[in-house]
Amino acid sequence: MITTAICGNRYELVDVIGRGGMALVFLARDRDLDETVAVKLLADNLSADLDLRERFEREADLARRLSHPNVVRVLASGETDGRAFIVLEYVEGGNLAEELARAGRLSPERVAILGAEAAAGLAHAHERGLVHRDVKPQNLLLAADGTLKVSDFGVARALDGTRLTAIGTVLGTAAYLAPEQARGEETTAAGDVYALGVVLHELLTGRLPGPAPGGVAAEVPDELKGLILACLADDPATRPSARDVERVLRGELAAPTRVMPAGQSVAPTLLHRSAAGRKRWAGVAVLVAFVLALGLGIGIGTGGGGTPRPAPARAGIPPVPGGTTPAAGAEALARWLLARSR
Repeated sequence: MITTAICGNRYELVDVIGRGGMALVFLARDRDLDETVAVKLLADNLSADLDLRERFEREADLARRLSHPNVVRVLASGETDGRAFIVLEYVEGGNLAEELARAGRLSPERVAILGAEAAAGLAHAHERGLVHRDVKPQNLLLAADGTLKVSDFGVARALDGTRLTAIGTVLGTAAYLAPEQARGEETTAAGDVYALGVVLHELLTGRLPGPAPGGVAAEVPDELKGLILACLADDPATRPSARDVERVLRGELAAPTRVMPAGQSVAPTLLHRSAAGRKRWAGVAVLVAFVLALGLGIGIGTGGGGTPRPAPARAGIPPVPGGTTPAAGAEALARWLLARSR
């Protein structure tokens, strides 16, 4: 039981604004700064686990280092009356689960905006070594100005791997677990991307995908279907990064266009290159051809003399047919690289 309305001698608990199997969330006032905050107070059975409390403090400290407009800020952590708590930025608004319950499904344009913001927040954390591990609509909050903020970094990671009751911890999030996470393997940033793919599908259709990748609903727009399939790939190594997901949804990187049959994965290499990327490839093509020409002591397009011999095959590059001169081989390589840039 909480024996005082003051948490950590600083935060005045005002009202319960959320509850679950692992915590109560309070609207609170920071008496030192006279600001409204949110205080998440862990359940009694979790706070009694000393190892968990140590891990929770450590992960909360890591989460405090995140600073991004699409991440809920972790302000402090501690314990009161033997119960661990974490102090969060108060986000005045609902969450995506509530919006989805009201609307049934969201437009592709809105999903692209919200998905890009969620991906941006996750990418910021991933690039700093922090994995969320519990991405779901309830943890994607909407501020009063419409900005999406990813919540519960630190809480999700600290609780991961502990022997917890299923209520509110496993059953509530199982639909968003990546295959490797469900098998109990180490969860990486790719697991967050998988969960984000499930969320995108749910926002677009109002329901969860079936067995991936064949279970993507027909009403998912073609321009997003390839991206969702890529996120839901069974092999975590073939999923795009959160940063690439953000770039696709913002239109900076075209989405995958191939839709793979059931049982096959879509690799992130299917993402088309941006205009800047195409220019880089074109420059590489010219440079490689020039270097090859210099290295072989020839002028491009001049024949070069000597006995023609087949150019060796390179990784990912078709071998030049036998009998081709080195100069022609360099030109063929340049043409191949230029074709890759289109």
